[in-house]
Amino acid sequence: MNKFDKIVTKTSRLLDDIAGWVIVAAMALVVINIILRAALNNPIKGVYEYTGYLMAVVIGFAIAQCAVEKTHIAVDFFIDKLNPLAQSVIDTVFSSVTVIFLVFSSIQVLIYGITVVKSGEVSATAHIPFYPFIFMVSAGLFMLSLVELNKVVKGVAKK
Repeated sequence: MNKFDKIVTKTSRLLDDIAGWVIVAAMALVVINIILRAALNNPIKGVYEYTGYLMAVVIGFAIAQCAVEKTHIAVDFFIDKLNPLAQSVIDTVFSSVTVIFLVFSSIQVLIYGITVVKSGEVSATAHIPFYPFIFMVSAGLFMLSLVELNKVVKGVAKK
């Protein structure tokens, strides 16, 4: 395992661990809200928004580790019929296109986050700025692009 591979794998794992704790925090928030609503008739304002933002972070942070572990859905029954070299070439080409798409997407989400910062936009109910969540999703997309880039490097090194 080369240095880039180690860094990408460890960073993906760290983001996945953070995503797990964010799920725990979201569950705790929902449970506390239910208790406060039932016991004191005083729910937490904006729980729906908080939960939505937290789930965006979970998806953004966990998706790179999903790609590292290859636990995502892959429809490759046509490619499986090809010889190993053809499979490797197709996988490398698709991963290269994916890297370009993900880097572009990450940059666009980052630009959107900067636009939200400049506009001072906040959430409707809780009135919290939500740009940090946008930046976290952008970071998750960028991490996924690095995972795919790592696949490209490994694919080219195989040949």
